[in-house]
Amino acid sequence: MKKIDKAQLERLSQFRYQLRRFMRFSEDAAQEAGLTVLQYQLMLHTQGMEGRHWASISELAERLQAKHHGVVALVSRCEAAGLVVRRQNADDGRVVEIHLTAQGQKSLQQIALRHESELTALADIIEQASARYRGGFEK
Repeated sequence: MKKIDKAQLERLSQFRYQLRRFMRFSEDAAQEAGLTVLQYQLMLHTQGMEGRHWASISELAERLQAKHHGVVALVSRCEAAGLVVRRQNADDGRVVEIHLTAQGQKSLQQIALRHESELTALADIIEQASARYRGGFEK
C-alpha cells in the first residue's frame, strides 16, 4: 500500500487551511455586505459565464454544486431581494436566464473588490502547493 509521508501531509494540511481561510474571508465579506455567501456566489457565477452576462439554473447548479431545486429557491430569494431577474431565453423557451439587477451588480462589485488581495494571496499559495505537489503523491 502506498503511503503519504509526514511532509506531504503537512503540505496538504497547510493548503486546506489556507483554502478554508479564503472561504471564511469570502463568507464574512458577503455577510458584511448583507448577503449570504450563496447569494454572492450565485451573483458571481451569473457574471462568470464566458461570453455572456447571465447563467441558466442548470449552469448555476453545476457551478454551486447544488441541486436544481435548491438553486431555484436561491434564485427566488435573490429575486425577492432585488439582486436578480429571470428572463426566458429567446432561442430556447425552456431555458431561464438569470441576470443581475443594477443593485445586484453593485453588491457583486463591492464584494468582489474586497476579494482581490485575498485571491492574489490564495493564488500564490496554490502556485507554491502545485510546485511542491508535482509528483509528491506518486512516490
